[in-house]
Amino acid sequence: MESNIYALIGYTASIIIAISMTMSSIVKFRIINLIGAVLFCTYGFIIGAMPVAILNGFIAGVDMYYLANIFSKKEVFETMQVRNDNKYMKRFLEFYHDDIQRFFPGFVHRPEKNTHSFFILRDMAVTGLFLGRRVNENTLQVALDYVIAEYRDFKNGRFVFHRLKNEMIADGFTRVVTKGHTPQHQKYLRKLGFKPSCNEQFELKLL
Repeated sequence: MESNIYALIGYTASIIIAISMTMSSIVKFRIINLIGAVLFCTYGFIIGAMPVAILNGFIAGVDMYYLANIFSKKEVFETMQVRNDNKYMKRFLEFYHDDIQRFFPGFVHRPEKNTHSFFILRDMAVTGLFLGRRVNENTLQVALDYVIAEYRDFKNGRFVFHRLKNEMIADGFTRVVTKGHTPQHQKYLRKLGFKPSCNEQFELKLL
């Protein structure tokens, strides 16, 4: 019975490590890989395979080191406003078209409707694109809030909807609305403080 449990721990650790290798996000890779390494380390100690335990203990330590660096790093966030006919933005939308459709199915760029268009920069690297429009005096409707895979750690979203909050209020906005296009997108919105409203819409009150 015990040997079956030990084998189960080993197989589970192997599966988790394999899953971590499929992650495009560095943060997700490190977190999932850490879980797998801790399980493998435990498995190694249980069965008396010290090389396995020591190696995976080392890997777990490396994962924790890099995660600590990632979450403690002071990054510089900026916005770069762009015109709706900006050529780089058009190329960006073309290049990431398939990935954008995963999170915003059916999205079509309608330049004439956007009143707020900007790239999000992290340490001068382009990490995302925000497109929105004013639908009335106090409401900003988000058409696209896309973050490239390597930077999906919620920092872009916190920057846009929390650190830029005062700028939005100064522009006259008291609420931000968007559609929860997919379960992943809905999870993202909830984590940023959006609440479900009506007709699949999510709302963030700024005041």
